[in-house]
Amino acid sequence: MSEIAKKILILASMFSFSCILMSASFAQQASSNDQSKNKADQKLSAVQQQISKQKNAIEKTNTKRSVLEKQLKSDDNAIAKIAKATIETQAHYQVSQKNLKRLAQEEISLTHQKQQQEKVLGQQLRAAYTSGHHDYIKLLLNQEKPASVQRTVTYYQYLNSARIKEIDQFQIVLSDLMAVTTEHQEQANTLKILKQQQAEQKKTFVHIKRERTKTIKALNKKLLSSKQLLVKLIAEEENLVAALQRIATLSQQNIELTGLKRLKNKLSWPIKGKVKHSFGTRKQGYLKWKGILLTAPVGRQVKTIHNGTVLFSDWLKGYGLVTVIDHGAGYMSLYGHNQALLKAVGDRVETGEPIALVGQSGGQAQSGLYFEIRRNGQAVNPKAWFK
Repeated sequence: MSEIAKKILILASMFSFSCILMSASFAQQASSNDQSKNKADQKLSAVQQQISKQKNAIEKTNTKRSVLEKQLKSDDNAIAKIAKATIETQAHYQVSQKNLKRLAQEEISLTHQKQQQEKVLGQQLRAAYTSGHHDYIKLLLNQEKPASVQRTVTYYQYLNSARIKEIDQFQIVLSDLMAVTTEHQEQANTLKILKQQQAEQKKTFVHIKRERTKTIKALNKKLLSSKQLLVKLIAEEENLVAALQRIATLSQQNIELTGLKRLKNKLSWPIKGKVKHSFGTRKQGYLKWKGILLTAPVGRQVKTIHNGTVLFSDWLKGYGLVTVIDHGAGYMSLYGHNQALLKAVGDRVETGEPIALVGQSGGQAQSGLYFEIRRNGQAVNPKAWFK
């Protein structure tokens, strides 16, 4: 074999070996790429599974919160109902106590009158007996002393007339005493029933509050992220604004209602309480408080800041039991988180009149009142109106 042929054979062998090496390298690189792709696909799949799980968890949380919020509404309404019933029972109880006291005094007075009349009748009977040893018929038949007989007859007639009058009066007093005694017993029975009602209402109230506490705890277990909480608060605020817009369109302007424009620095607060959140301060994210949150004990009376007409009186998600009052000229005041609402839609209220009781409805952990003033639907700082 010639030298040239040898060199060609060597070069061919080297090229073939190089090709084999390159093929092996490409195969190794392709295998590495496939492994990387598989790992990336696995990571992507894991991330997608986590996202799906998170979405499902959020949906489940929202569904459960929705059910619990409905239960919270039911609990709040039940507490409001029993609170109003308790107020009415207490009012009836106080009236019954006053009636019982009045009847007791009347009974004492009538008993005294009865005793006095018994005494007078006794005296009359004794006088008739001591002066009447002769039979009345005998006196009439005695013609010896006509003048004396006439005087005696007149005296007897006078005594009889007086006696009959006292007996009639005595019967009236007895009848009145019987009626008062019967009414006294009826009032005593009513008072007993009212006491039983109060005890039952208190027992029911405690039970409902326990159920509400369980609902609140269950809601708190379904913790929301900051983003979820922000979305929730935005939805609640939009719901409130929509409700206010609806009731504003339904309200009829009353020329007697002149609004609040001229009453700045002249009004009294709806309750005495400590300011927990002020108008305009940060609520969550970019959301700010559109009103004032005042802390106060449960059951304290909430009073309207000015006269007006009740436009809304119901439970509202995020705000609990709410009353909205139209003051005219586009002004409205809002009172939220109440325990009970004392006025119905359409009721006319006067300045300082109780319209609700302080509570913690709407899922509040602490009792208090959420208060707003709005002008043509826009929230304004309430502090400008108070002394």
